[in-house]
Amino acid sequence: MGGLAEEEVRLAVKGLVNRDRALIDRVLAGDEPRNALHIEIDGRCFTLLALYQPMAADLRAIVAAVKINTDLERVGDLAVNVAEAAIRYATHPPVKKFVDIPRMATIAQAMLRDALDAFVRRDTALAQHVLDEDDTLDALKSQIFRELLTYMLQDPTTIEAALDLILVSRHLERIGDHATNIAEDVIFIVSARDVRHHAAESGQ
Repeated sequence: MGGLAEEEVRLAVKGLVNRDRALIDRVLAGDEPRNALHIEIDGRCFTLLALYQPMAADLRAIVAAVKINTDLERVGDLAVNVAEAAIRYATHPPVKKFVDIPRMATIAQAMLRDALDAFVRRDTALAQHVLDEDDTLDALKSQIFRELLTYMLQDPTTIEAALDLILVSRHLERIGDHATNIAEDVIFIVSARDVRHHAAESGQ
């Protein structure tokens, strides 16, 4: 499920940057396999809960798996949103050279990959690293917004295309948020600590 979600993000951004409709169409077609996996994983988790009535760390792991499953499904949905924005963007002249959006995508994908690795390895240090990266992603999103706003003010013909790029940056930031959710769940599984509303303290 994580591999599918990560690949969809990669293809969607590559399709946007290269104006490659074939890549974009692959993302749009990937929705059904991911949705089927979402249902299957939830079903397995609920079966474990019903049959074995797990306690302590086992219970935390299964509950977290249900939440992580939903986060991954939403990452895939956000990749589809990026692909849809890419289709619209391709109908306009480029607003500017792509620099920060690919950087955002690289960071978001790395956060997602690290969060899943942390889950598999029960690695709270790696999970904390994911939480720390979220600020970098937020700063890039704000930078992209300011830059594109300048373009729109200078040349109103860029407004429609620039708005799509702002949306893409927002989708990528949300993917980072879902990776952060997964990292917080890893800390909860391993340490039984809920760091959702004070993530900066989670390394203490």
